[in-house]
Amino acid sequence: MLEDLTLKLEKALKKVTGQVRLNEENISDSLREIRRVLLDADVNYKVAKKFIDNVKEKALGKEVLVSVTPGQLITKIIYDELTQLMGGQSSELGLNPSGPTVILMVGLQGSGKTTFSAKLARYLSERKRKPLLTAADIYRPAAIEQLKQLGSKINVPVFTIDGSKDAVKIAKDSVAYAKENGLDTIIIDTAGRLHVDDNLMNEVASIKETVKPTEILFIVDSMTGQDAVNSAKAFHDRVDFDGVVLTKLDGDTRGGCALSIKAVVEKPIKFASLGEKLDSIEVFYPERMASRILGKGDVVSLVEKAQQQFDEKETEDLEQKLLANKFDFEDFLKQIKMIKKMGSLKSLLGMVPGMSSAIKDADVDDNQLIKVESIIQSMTRDERTNPKVLNGSRRKRIARGSGNTIQEVNRLIKQFGEMQKMMKRFNSKSGRKMLGNMKNFRYN
Repeated sequence: MLEDLTLKLEKALKKVTGQVRLNEENISDSLREIRRVLLDADVNYKVAKKFIDNVKEKALGKEVLVSVTPGQLITKIIYDELTQLMGGQSSELGLNPSGPTVILMVGLQGSGKTTFSAKLARYLSERKRKPLLTAADIYRPAAIEQLKQLGSKINVPVFTIDGSKDAVKIAKDSVAYAKENGLDTIIIDTAGRLHVDDNLMNEVASIKETVKPTEILFIVDSMTGQDAVNSAKAFHDRVDFDGVVLTKLDGDTRGGCALSIKAVVEKPIKFASLGEKLDSIEVFYPERMASRILGKGDVVSLVEKAQQQFDEKETEDLEQKLLANKFDFEDFLKQIKMIKKMGSLKSLLGMVPGMSSAIKDADVDDNQLIKVESIIQSMTRDERTNPKVLNGSRRKRIARGSGNTIQEVNRLIKQFGEMQKMMKRFNSKSGRKMLGNMKNFRYN
């Protein structure tokens, strides 16, 4: 995610890192390079200029403290400006506490509206809402069928009117259907076009006028850069949407759209959509994204993802097993399944401070987890809980059953044995103290 921007900014900031003090000359050199980086990232020209002017003004007006280096100071100023550029703070989705909430999805064709509609429905279902998906895209072939399939995967009903070519009527009738059936959140998936045109705008404006949505979200493919920003402005001028959703952000290496769109349309980015999986949706936090862009990771999001997947009792049980040196393949299998639910390995590693540049060209393959999982699942319960019984014949059987080579099975067993040896250190007093400190650590 935005890895090109991150690496280029890190390189540009190195020019000022070794300076003893900040002055106009060394700041100007770095900021010229950062301005080039932003323009290469397809950031809007006016946005880039204002950003650089703000950073320069604040940097020259700051005294460098004894405990802070010039590099740390300029990085902090850039972090603050990036955060403000993307909205300053997260913006919540507008939901009616009583009565139906209507969320209207708008955007160009190919931006990911249909998939995101299903992701949002799943997200809201987990938060005790009762959503209804409305198939109001009457032009794109198979759009209605796609939404039906996505709805069935997440157990959310989909409203359609077979054969209807009236998107306004479909939207209106879906609201009535939701009220009659006790559904409190209607998510309306509308048609997109390959470019902004009057027919599209007129239809969206008519739907807005008829259903009076609580929230209008503009869905945009972040990989299209300035084109996305231009289409956002055109939609905003016509329908005055409430927030932006950046889709395909995991594939965006440049970041021009993420950095420009808030400043141009003056509407908050509310969600980021990462990948095709229906659980790959995140609330957009400007401060966390700024931290990722500067290569500082996003530990808070990583912890939140872990908390969503790891049951508190299971975590305590795992702690006891670690302290008693009883962590076995059965426990390892549980951890793998939980990690897989958190997202791709590369995205998780990218949240660890300092890892973004280290893994840029690394081959981080999620299939390795599947391989490990298949090997463990081919073991008997006795073999998982007591790895010492894994002799040669058992290993051959496991290799055949999992579709792996005997070498791969041997490698996993060896690595697991080394991990168990390392865990013995937790039995010591220092190990117990460290684990206690980890348990009591909290993010505010």
